[in-house]
Amino acid sequence: MKIPNESKQPEQNIKKKIKVLIIDDSAIVREILSKGLSMDPEIEVVGTAQDVYVARDKIVFLKPDVLTLDIEMPRMDGLEFLKRLMPQYPLPVIIVSSLSKPGASVTLHALENGAIDFVLKPSLKISTGLGEMMEELREKIKIASLIDVSGWKKKTYKLKTTAADPAPKVLHTTTDKIIAIGASTGGVVAITNLLSNFPVDMPGTVIVQHMPPVFTRLFAEKLNNTIKMEVTEAKNGDRVVLGRVLVAPGGNQFSIIRSGGFYYVRCREDEKVNGHSPSVDVLFNSVAKCAGQNAIGVILTGMGKDGARGLLNMKNAGARTFGQDESSSVVYGMPKAALELGGVEMKVHIDGMAEKIVGVVNEMSAN
Repeated sequence: MKIPNESKQPEQNIKKKIKVLIIDDSAIVREILSKGLSMDPEIEVVGTAQDVYVARDKIVFLKPDVLTLDIEMPRMDGLEFLKRLMPQYPLPVIIVSSLSKPGASVTLHALENGAIDFVLKPSLKISTGLGEMMEELREKIKIASLIDVSGWKKKTYKLKTTAADPAPKVLHTTTDKIIAIGASTGGVVAITNLLSNFPVDMPGTVIVQHMPPVFTRLFAEKLNNTIKMEVTEAKNGDRVVLGRVLVAPGGNQFSIIRSGGFYYVRCREDEKVNGHSPSVDVLFNSVAKCAGQNAIGVILTGMGKDGARGLLNMKNAGARTFGQDESSSVVYGMPKAALELGGVEMKVHIDGMAEKIVGVVNEMSAN
């Protein structure tokens, strides 16, 4: 009797699950993450590991699509593991980090060395913060599973930094030009790449990078030690001046106001916009209103649509606008949304964006 070939039944409708390997030294955290991720029918936790040596072997045998990685672990920390993993066996990695200053600092290094994104572990009120944290982690795992990280093996995403000798910081003078930058997932690398190629006398620059408190301050400090311009985390009332970069503080809505010929920043604890505080749309809308044709808007890699409407408003107000292209974006979400809405004047690879922006600045100054 001939046995029916069951393998020919339609399987194309069965969606392949995202295989996740959890790496954390805490058994409790591993259990919480496993249960939380397994609630999603699109995710399969294929294994857990208490340290990176166990993880190394499980990666080879289980072939996960995404890793979640703790930073502070015995024998070898998560950052060192990431530095060794990405050039040899690149995989999408989501860092699961604490909000402590050491944890935030190392997480920033991890983002520079190949990690796609991070989520914060709940602090004291784990019962109230766990659900939100797991929802965020599930969403970021789904995004990460779609990202091609093979470039890290070829080292094509290595940061461009300035020369070893620190460049002199420019003396602050009044400027009627302003550059506004917005980014999310992948923005740490993209912003560092972009600003590293800015000359010291660029117009005052304001940045929204989706990050919580502590992280934004440490990010500003790292940028200040890397690029030619002066970089600080913004404080309410700071002036936007030539040669200075102001990074929006996490947990605050960040906007620009104008008084006479001067620009100032406003930092306020306020409701989230588009799910974010700071929000790129809040910044871009304020720049459109206050600076108009004297502004340049830049939207970089990130998931979601935050900044798309604001960049269009900037363009309609006469500003010049740039969007990172798909090939150099970690997540082509925010730039794509801005492009489709009509807010992007020039779509540019991140490696050539600084040169294009400098050219526009010179053009604006000549007029």
